[in-house]
Amino acid sequence: MESLCPGEGHRCGQFGFRIWRGSQVLVGMNGSEASSKPHLNSPRKVSRRITLARLAAALGSGVGLFLYGHAPRFWNQMLEEMSAEILAPARWPDPRKWPDKGLFAAWLGHTTVLLKIDGFTILTDPVLGPKIGIGLGPVTVGFKRLVHPAVPFERLPHVDLVLLSHAHMDHFDIPSLRRLENSKSDVITAYRTSDLLRTNRYRSVHELRWGDRTRIGPVLCAAFEVKHWGARLRNDHYRGYNGYMLEAGRYRVMFAGDTALTTRLRALKSSKPIDLAIMPIGAYNPYIRNHCSPEQAWKMGNEVGAIHFLPVHHQTFRLSREPRMEPIERFLAVARSEDDRIPVRAIGHEFGVV
Repeated sequence: MESLCPGEGHRCGQFGFRIWRGSQVLVGMNGSEASSKPHLNSPRKVSRRITLARLAAALGSGVGLFLYGHAPRFWNQMLEEMSAEILAPARWPDPRKWPDKGLFAAWLGHTTVLLKIDGFTILTDPVLGPKIGIGLGPVTVGFKRLVHPAVPFERLPHVDLVLLSHAHMDHFDIPSLRRLENSKSDVITAYRTSDLLRTNRYRSVHELRWGDRTRIGPVLCAAFEVKHWGARLRNDHYRGYNGYMLEAGRYRVMFAGDTALTTRLRALKSSKPIDLAIMPIGAYNPYIRNHCSPEQAWKMGNEVGAIHFLPVHHQTFRLSREPRMEPIERFLAVARSEDDRIPVRAIGHEFGVV
């Protein structure tokens, strides 16, 4: 049920957390560390252990008990999040009001971005449910959202193209993809990930390797290499992981998916600038080998010639140790006087150019 990431010890790749065997560190809701060393006979500790054990046992098939025994930090976070309120986004955009000419984008949360390029709609890494994780019957074992999606399902316009970067569960959410199934929608996904989809429920499904490209409607989509990994569970390291360059008319949009610092993106620079770079900026502490820092994201975006930035992969789930607002604060700080190039800063913010 876990991925092994070289150099980082045992961790669940689909969530982005380590399995701390015997760790005495908890991470608070604001990302700060707190000691977890109450007295052995502490009623609070005993009560929490009993609650966690009952929840784990209820999952059946030994899966819950395995996770409880090997990932106490994960279970403690699950328990904390069960009673936590999901917050409203900063804004509730209405993409149905966007005109059919121009480039428009809204950040719905995590790496889910709704794009409209000259009337053609694209949804990146759709994760629109209240939790991400492993579905075990009626129970989802995983992490709860901190903020509601800025556009709920019932307010989404028709999606022409679903764009999937890789199969990690915080990017490739099966319940969300089930609800998006439509015979008039196309899907582009990474190499050897289409088996996770009900492909006959979409008009077409295209797997792309690095360097591959395909045209869907007016959009030419090219897959490029990023620095990450693609395994969804423990033994499926064969799965691909992509970033994508989208070109339609006079617009260019780069969706980097998930990536650590790399020079591979420099090859994307051309005489035509990138109007919008969708760059991940969170989950770098302590996973810097697989997730870039805000400063590194700014550097990579500038190296490819991005005009505007839409930072993603922060504020939505607690996947790592940094405080929830630290990524965007650092991203704005590194931009300095050029922070007007970052029009989207919170879930629900929009961007548009005609």
